[in-house]
Amino acid sequence: MESSSLSLSLVIAVSILCFSSFAHAQQPYIGQDTRVCSKTNDSSSPALGYTCNGLNKTCQTYLIYRSNPPYDTVPSIARLLASDPSQLSAINSVAPNATFPTNKMVIVPVNCSCSGQYYQVNASYTIKRGDNYYLIVNSTYEGLTTCRAIKVQNDIETVDLYSGDLTIPIRCACPTKNQTNLGIKYLLSYVVAEGNYVSTISSRFGANVARTLEANGLSEQFSTIYPFTTLLVPVRNPPLSNQTIVSPPSPRQLTPPPPQSPSPPASSSTSVLRNKWAYAIAGSLVGAACALAIGSGIIFCMPFRRRNVQHTASIVPNDRETHVKPIVEVDEESQGLMQTIYGIAQSIKVYSFEELLLATNNFSPSYWIKGSVHRGEIDGCSVAIKKVNGDAIKEINLFKKINHFNIVRLSGICFNEGDWYFVYDFASHGPLSDWIYSTLGDSKTVLSWTQRVQIALDVATGLNYLHGFTNPPHIHKNITSGNVLLDSDFRAKITNLGMARSAEGEAGRFALTSHIVGTRGYMAPEYLENGLVSMALDVYAFGVLAMEMITGKEAESLTREESSNLFDALDEMLPEDSMTERLADLIDPSLGGRYPSDQAAFMFGIIRCCLKKNTADRPDMDEIVQYLSGLLASAINWESSNNVI
Repeated sequence: MESSSLSLSLVIAVSILCFSSFAHAQQPYIGQDTRVCSKTNDSSSPALGYTCNGLNKTCQTYLIYRSNPPYDTVPSIARLLASDPSQLSAINSVAPNATFPTNKMVIVPVNCSCSGQYYQVNASYTIKRGDNYYLIVNSTYEGLTTCRAIKVQNDIETVDLYSGDLTIPIRCACPTKNQTNLGIKYLLSYVVAEGNYVSTISSRFGANVARTLEANGLSEQFSTIYPFTTLLVPVRNPPLSNQTIVSPPSPRQLTPPPPQSPSPPASSSTSVLRNKWAYAIAGSLVGAACALAIGSGIIFCMPFRRRNVQHTASIVPNDRETHVKPIVEVDEESQGLMQTIYGIAQSIKVYSFEELLLATNNFSPSYWIKGSVHRGEIDGCSVAIKKVNGDAIKEINLFKKINHFNIVRLSGICFNEGDWYFVYDFASHGPLSDWIYSTLGDSKTVLSWTQRVQIALDVATGLNYLHGFTNPPHIHKNITSGNVLLDSDFRAKITNLGMARSAEGEAGRFALTSHIVGTRGYMAPEYLENGLVSMALDVYAFGVLAMEMITGKEAESLTREESSNLFDALDEMLPEDSMTERLADLIDPSLGGRYPSDQAAFMFGIIRCCLKKNTADRPDMDEIVQYLSGLLASAINWESSNNVI
């Protein structure tokens, strides 16, 4: 008996030692901790960085960054991520001043070192006007840092960011002794994108799936990963440029592969391949379960037509999350709706209707903004809550692809009794239309010349993003002064994407429709007359919007009955041979003459190009962005030199 007890004790002791060593090799995956921004006394949160538990206190390692203007060249990415530009160009097999295609995976070599109890790369970032934590973390650094880490690193207590420089702690790690003994030399910091799985990421860089799970404290049962989080990929060799080449995804590639029939292992490669399928499927199942937990509030308020519904759930406690396995029998329509909401919950927060009632004081009239939009307060932050008509799913799927400063962010959704509700970031200064149709003597603050140029550039930049940087490209189709919102700094955010349509391929870029919808005064002549839909539609609407901003008048009031279109009306009012002399008759009188006439003439030149009847003669949005960027720089210099307030 004593011998048996002793043997058992030895087994337990050895197991504990092995487990301790194994656990010591892990870095906890950050998961939902990215949402936490407030500074707390919890000094062990994975949001603060990877624990400094490696064999070495400093090491060479690599980041994966997806190029996105203005960070799409070797020098700009190297500066942003504190990398050596010569090493960056060499490992990516490009020239020292090369520009990467948008969304191209770029290998970034960095020196990772311990700073206190965490590994990190210290980069420097200069705060720009309109910056906030969300933009810096998710848009600029793409999840390679976190809000909490920035606050702790810079000892910031405030909610808002002001001017100055920030030290950005970039997430990296060095291999532990156990990993080194297994031949692992580098822990690659990979930013997870939508549709990624641990298995596919590991396969791309030649890593062992089991080792990747271990390195991140994950398991086959709990392998869900989220966009804008980092996953450590343990590799034996530096990553290669050909490992970052991505083929255009097909619809099948965006979903987990189907399970294969079990068969005896013929070789180690066959076994690894089968394990990859298994991990992908496990990730999908766990993801659905997590989405159910997140969206449980809306499930209780959804009007299902139940037929012999039975509910059973097993709840398994875990140090990271609660795993719920539902068994619900519902009709096909309800089941499809549930699956849709589960998919949405992977990337957009799902609110219960009770939360929206609490946020708006039961949709009180005192919280009403306009139409079906109410202001609300959620977690101490102001939001705009809108009851949505039309194809909400289509609009949600578009918002899931969008992450841009000049397009209003959809922060959450709710489904209740057949109705969808969207929760947006709040734009405190409301729609642009409230500011540009002003008259002399109006008590409201008058937008300055520079502010108007900045707003025009913001709208153009947002449209350029939709046209050139979403996949596939999209046409907004309803750009109006009411669908442009102004935040607290009078920066513009495009909203109302309900009419947006895909412009994929040549057929999408120039398509015909018999269903003419839009806002009177903003619709291009080719659309009104022939139902022709193209990106030039947005360019025309932008020209109308810019004209309204400069004149302070609605477009329709500028069009004479005898004029066939707005271009002809503008040509009559401002003929090119005497444009400068006649500007004063058309510029918004509320400016009180506080504008540079040469810049105003240049702006009208841009507007004239946007309003041309022939779509081929209109500039693309990227050209307009370039024109307005130069104009804004001139406007700022003029404002400074003339002490214009």
